[in-house]
Amino acid sequence: MKAGASNRLLWLAALALVLATVPAAAATIQVTIDKLVFSPDAVEAKVGDTIEWLNKDVISHTATVKGGWEVMIPPRKSASLTLKAAGTVDYFCRFHPNMKGRLLVSP
Repeated sequence: MKAGASNRLLWLAALALVLATVPAAAATIQVTIDKLVFSPDAVEAKVGDTIEWLNKDVISHTATVKGGWEVMIPPRKSASLTLKAAGTVDYFCRFHPNMKGRLLVSP
């Protein structure tokens, strides 16, 4: 093998190693609240992603996890939370318990 081809192979191998160790960029996933409904009601995300709830209603809502966190979402505003742990998280609106959502968080 010529020296030039060998150097290219080494460079490509080094590049592949660097790309394999660089974590994927975190995403922002939007959940819309409209007419007392979380949409989508189930979201797949990864640890480090941010969930942003956009409240289109004229009343306040929450994204509440029983025994866990709570995000207050004012009328016609948004609020967000960065996911810190993997697992399935069921949440609801404390003011309107029939409003339910689910986060499926992978590592």
